[in-house]
Amino acid sequence: MISKTEEKEKVIKLRKEGFSYSEILKQIPVARSTLSLWLKSVGLAKAQFQRTTQKRIEGGLRGAAARKRNRIAITEEIKNKARKEIVEISKRDLWLIGTSLHWAEGAKEKSYKPGTGISFNNSDSKMVLLFLKWLKIILKVEDSLVAYDIYIHETADHKKALKYWADTLHIPSEKFKIYFKKNKIKTIRKNTGNDYHGLIRVRVKRSSSLNRQIDGWIEGICEKC
Repeated sequence: MISKTEEKEKVIKLRKEGFSYSEILKQIPVARSTLSLWLKSVGLAKAQFQRTTQKRIEGGLRGAAARKRNRIAITEEIKNKARKEIVEISKRDLWLIGTSLHWAEGAKEKSYKPGTGISFNNSDSKMVLLFLKWLKIILKVEDSLVAYDIYIHETADHKKALKYWADTLHIPSEKFKIYFKKNKIKTIRKNTGNDYHGLIRVRVKRSSSLNRQIDGWIEGICEKC
């Protein structure tokens, strides 16, 4: 049977080699308070300190990765369950959804700006695709009346953005106009990097009457709700 003196010597030796408290306790099963007492005056050399620090960092990273995997799994489970609740989208559903989208993101006619046509701004490609479907199916807008503008920061890759929107919306690149936004020297905006494709403005030519009709639908929704 190993004596307490031998245990203490082995504990000190392991600690000087850079082993953490948890690692030592796996080899020498003593009370943690005893371990702390034995190692109270034991310092670590730079190499051993770096080892314990690195293992602590690696342990933290493993924990963070596990939490991330768990969060992703839970998120997918919630989204899959919610997705199955949408069984079918009727034409009436599409009408109301598109009207609500225009209410939130579309141009409104003002008393000081009469004759405003349909104009919709967004950077979410799914939302833009849904809006275009609404224009075609509900409003019967012809493709020739729809214009597309890309607004993008001047420091971003506008050629990449143009290709992205042309491919995503299935529209020839020559139908887009590009407008550059001046970039500030210091910025705290988050829409940067490979996922940044600028903002799309969908405009419908000669559509002021249609825009007024949409305003009427919005007022009707408000009255009924």
